[in-house]
Amino acid sequence: MAARKMVSYTDYGRKARHGGQAYVYGSAVRQPEAYPMRAPIGESEHRQKTSSQVLKNRRRALSINTAYAVFLASAAVIAVVICFLYLSLQAETVRRSENITALQKELAGLTEKNDAAFQAAEDSIDLQTVWDRAVNELGMVYAAQGRVVPYKNPTNDCVKQYNDIPENGVLAKSGNLKE
Repeated sequence: MAARKMVSYTDYGRKARHGGQAYVYGSAVRQPEAYPMRAPIGESEHRQKTSSQVLKNRRRALSINTAYAVFLASAAVIAVVICFLYLSLQAETVRRSENITALQKELAGLTEKNDAAFQAAEDSIDLQTVWDRAVNELGMVYAAQGRVVPYKNPTNDCVKQYNDIPENGVLAKSGNLKE
């Protein structure tokens, strides 16, 4: 059988749950410890009567007036609105970033497709075939020394030839220019 003994102050919480005493297992008996002296509840050694002015100041400090309550409420509302705007801007930034990523992928695909089509077009052109067709079928010839007619262009625009270029190389518009 186990021996019963009085529990020390350190076991006070367990003692209250077990009806005032606790079982101790083993043969070593602990030495009893004295309980600390406690003041009776409700009495205080240094309790002084506080003045009515101090009590009034305490009540006033603990109470919240209307202006302060309105200020706190408006500050809370403003904080919530700012948080909401921040989160919406953050979501917009993420959405735009995802859109940019999708457009970059589309651009890369189109660039690759364009490069492939350009390479296919370039590979399909045989310059020797073009030269044979131009010379043999269309009757084109290389320009000879006497066939090239230099002319002065009065403007830097492109020139469309509707008539033959005169032998002197001067166009009708630029006839007033000296050679």
